[in-house]
Amino acid sequence: MAPDALTKDQATKELAWLAETLGAANTAYHRDDAPDISDADYDRLKQRNLAIETAFPDLKRADTPTEKVGAEVAEGFGKVQHQVRMLSLGNAFSDNDVADFDTRIRRYLGFADDTALHYTAEPKIDGLSLSLRYENGALVQAATRGDGSVGENVTANARTISDIPHQINGAPDILEVRGEVYMSHEDFAALNKRQSDAGEKTFANPRNAAAGSLRQLDATITSKRPLRFFAYAWGAVSDALADTQSGAIARFAQMGFATNPLTARCDGTAQLLAHYHKIEAQRASLGYDIDGVVYKVDDLALQRRLGFRSTTPRWAIAHKFPAELAWTTLEAIDIQVGRTGALSPVARLQPVTVGGVVVSNATLHNQDYIAGRGGDGELIRDGRDIRVGDWVQVYRAGDVIPKIKDVDLGRRPPDATPYVFPTTCPECGSDAVREAGDAVHRCTGGLICPAQAVEKLKHFVSRAAFDIEGLGAKQVEQFYADGWIKTPADIFTLRGRYGSGLQQLQNREGWGEKSANNLFDAIDEKRKIPLARLIFGLGIRHVGESVGALLANHYGSWDAFDTAMRAAIIGEGPEWDDLTGIDGVGTVMATSLLTAMQQPGERASIDQLLAELDVQDAEQRATDSPVAGKTVVFTGTLERMTRAEAKASAEALGAKVSGSVSAKTDILVAGPGAGSKATKAADLGVEIMDEDTWLALIGAA
Repeated sequence: MAPDALTKDQATKELAWLAETLGAANTAYHRDDAPDISDADYDRLKQRNLAIETAFPDLKRADTPTEKVGAEVAEGFGKVQHQVRMLSLGNAFSDNDVADFDTRIRRYLGFADDTALHYTAEPKIDGLSLSLRYENGALVQAATRGDGSVGENVTANARTISDIPHQINGAPDILEVRGEVYMSHEDFAALNKRQSDAGEKTFANPRNAAAGSLRQLDATITSKRPLRFFAYAWGAVSDALADTQSGAIARFAQMGFATNPLTARCDGTAQLLAHYHKIEAQRASLGYDIDGVVYKVDDLALQRRLGFRSTTPRWAIAHKFPAELAWTTLEAIDIQVGRTGALSPVARLQPVTVGGVVVSNATLHNQDYIAGRGGDGELIRDGRDIRVGDWVQVYRAGDVIPKIKDVDLGRRPPDATPYVFPTTCPECGSDAVREAGDAVHRCTGGLICPAQAVEKLKHFVSRAAFDIEGLGAKQVEQFYADGWIKTPADIFTLRGRYGSGLQQLQNREGWGEKSANNLFDAIDEKRKIPLARLIFGLGIRHVGESVGALLANHYGSWDAFDTAMRAAIIGEGPEWDDLTGIDGVGTVMATSLLTAMQQPGERASIDQLLAELDVQDAEQRATDSPVAGKTVVFTGTLERMTRAEAKASAEALGAKVSGSVSAKTDILVAGPGAGSKATKAADLGVEIMDEDTWLALIGAA
């Protein structure tokens, strides 16, 4: 819906959601080095936020994303107050946006259309921003951007980067050199190979690898990572570097800093766009990742006149690249089997560089996607199916996940035949069934299917589940192939079966007595496990990390949870009503949970596992509040808090929050628009109150 078509209430709610979503995205990208949405999606959401604020200026929030840069610093690093703030850049996505940028600058300065106005254009490096402070030519401090005002002190780490000089000549007494830390494609591939060979975590892309390497608490780890640095800006400076942006960059080069050779001085937008397309054409062959081109007014006196907005300079803008595409040959379609038995088709491609990364595989989603149909039967790619031998267009969603976008029928081989999706599992030969309403085929082999068993074990040891140090996906595959572990319980009997590290394990490649004993000790440490992690670690379809926490908080202990799961009947009875009444648990998830917990083979595996564990009860809720132990349902529109805030506050006070009204419901909090739930509550004699009464009851009025 267009921003000006929103009601004030709708705009308020959407701005709240955007603030939360963009705030989380900033933290994931800038602080945790683990972006969870693509740059394109982030930019789209930020533009939406700005458009709503423009339409409703009185609704602009104190925590608006339009006035935030980066994220707060992580714990473990000293804090550095930037003398001059490190800001972000506005974005341009089209040639018209660049023309508008030039027009705004001319209007602000009072320049006529034919007045000469020079810019610089440079590749926008996809790395981590860094500020280097030099005093009397000596490097004294290095800091990340952080939230723009306060960054992390990474001086010891920065000193290990060969592109960063420890001493410079010909510099002002005080000089803060700013630039980007990055990793080349070649170095990134070599690092990931070393990580994989050592059984350690690999990185998703060069940006994550560079950011994670620079932000190590142990500088000796950073010293072993192949980091590079381009200088392109400055912060505090005691004397002017030059009269122009391009002159200042030239001085950096004279001081011994690496500067980007593709930086150019341009006269007007036509030259800017020509240089943009020149860089875009070289993008895949540069050897490092870039995601656009940055334009800056060259004259520093004009930069000072133009000044800054709250978080961005008026005199600069980043012209972002569209999602990069490439064409290549589809050589084969393979089927992979996941932990829930899902058969996932994978395209094997003739290797091609996309977004600076060599891509040889891409997801094909499911049978319908290959056939040219969407989830609701609509045509995609105008109904063009995908066949082995096709010439296909590949892109990287969010510059991470390779996908096939289109097919060139003009280059389809004459002998190419439609792909026939398998109806048997390629791993165990069991039937692969596609149930009504499901988009994927699933193997019915269960525990006899080795692919499902291995994937379940990988999930079991994953970070959000048991997170056993030294036992990752590579070790799980190795131990499973050798028959050492077949079920999760087998992990906890490894020491008993293979000794204290002096027998078989220490003699395997990559293992010694110390590493073997370290693994056994790490396994023993995870015998004591929180209930939520155990439920999630079981790998039951539809039961994710958040649902595991919901179930743990609702039932409190393994005994209570297990008793309810054994007694419940799908679709009926008090245990079913209690389970599906949990806010966030639907019938599909509940059915999947009970099916797994009551299936004899799965049940036996779980019982064997429980014999090895000490399961910790969920954290006790408050017992001294007026709503402790009561079951509460929220319905209608809440006006003073979001539904998520209401649920969180109720649970913190010891209440159980349900999504449906039943005889067990104690309180229904009804806002405007309450419907059938209010009617049912009245019929059952449930206490009904409005939002103000609820807030007064819990002492939050």
